Amino acid sequence: MINAVVISVIVMVILSLFRVNVVLAILVAALTAGITADLSLTETTTLLVSGMGGQANTALSYILLGAFAVMIGYSGITGFLVRHLFKMLKGKKAFLLLTIAGVACLSQNVVPVHIAFIPILIPPLLYLFDNMKLDRRGVATSLTFGLKAPYVMIPAGYGLIFHGIIADEMTSNGMEISISQIPLAMLIPGIGMIVGLFIAIFFTYRKDREATTEQSASIEIAAGVDEDLRFSKYHFFTLFAIVGVLVVQLISKSLVLGALTGIIIMFLAQVVPFKEGDRMVNEGIKMMGMIAFVMLIASGYATILKETGAVESLVSSTSVLLENNMFLAALMMMFVGMLITMGIGSSFGTIPILAALFVPLCLSLGFSSLATAVLIGTASAIGDAGSPASDSTLGPTSGLNADGNHNHIWDTCVPTFIHFNIPLFIFGLIGAMIL
Repeated sequence: MINAVVISVIVMVILSLFRVNVVLAILVAALTAGITADLSLTETTTLLVSGMGGQANTALSYILLGAFAVMIGYSGITGFLVRHLFKMLKGKKAFLLLTIAGVACLSQNVVPVHIAFIPILIPPLLYLFDNMKLDRRGVATSLTFGLKAPYVMIPAGYGLIFHGIIADEMTSNGMEISISQIPLAMLIPGIGMIVGLFIAIFFTYRKDREATTEQSASIEIAAGVDEDLRFSKYHFFTLFAIVGVLVVQLISKSLVLGALTGIIIMFLAQVVPFKEGDRMVNEGIKMMGMIAFVMLIASGYATILKETGAVESLVSSTSVLLENNMFLAALMMMFVGMLITMGIGSSFGTIPILAALFVPLCLSLGFSSLATAVLIGTASAIGDAGSPASDSTLGPTSGLNADGNHNHIWDTCVPTFIHFNIPLFIFGLIGAMIL
């Protein structure tokens, strides 16, 4: 197990747990992977930089969404939302967390905007969370559930893409399966995620949690909550801009064009004066810039793992230990998938890698097509929730840390790893054994 994937992921996790900045942690992990794979520092750095372009579109999308979210806050319309929610949901923590999980679920299929809604919806609610003494780790868990569970279980929106990749990659690697069979296979690990969410909401994070710092920042974000707000033409144009973002994004399939549309509408309608443009963009970069850069570094890290053959080497060395034991094989494949996905940070991007390596192994060991789909789908998803480089964790942090009171590793990654990856691991094994 002396492998670039194993060693570099361990380095990344240890550094992250010791509160080293996530960008530096991933950067050191990437350099460690290259050195372990017998590359020089110069060769590793070159490969890292060349691979960063793989997430350039995503990074630009996040920056523009951050600026648009700040403009929405500037318009004052979020004050209406927070004021009414404060009256309706005060003291109803579990209901609020379930509602947040439900809204996040809609972002994966009904209105497929993925994490784009988080920097718009969550920062104004921080004032409400603090007044309710709500544990933000519960909010992070609810958001991550909504970002992952729908595409794991439901063949619509991002789920249709996820299930389609599994079916296509399994078929191309020699095991026939139709996309209509994938939901049945992924239902069992999906149930594991539901169990994890309920444990988080009704047991782990049900107690009051005082804000760790003064709440002035969150109060500023929710400015206008206690004022006598009146609906104005600027609020109307803000709603129009939000709808414009959604429509353009769905038509063009480009989050960049969608966010840019919203920004242009806000300027043209004078919701945000042109003289405030610099401040809006700067605040947007402050909110989402770190996430954008993490995605770029993670893309370069993934390139190093792929180009050096470290992933193939890990699976090959693991298969030697199996000795035709199906349970042990399933256990090792899940563990390997977790390591790879935690490093790469993308369950979608991990599927082709795992399918090419797992399908021949599953054929030789006698796994059914449904069991193989469970192994590939669950192994590709199992590291996503707790990965410091995943948008399933970076998205929630972007909203919850808008006032600087939320730690990405300890308040997002660790809770989501515990409540989702452990149930995914257990229920994935059950699915592989019974299907």
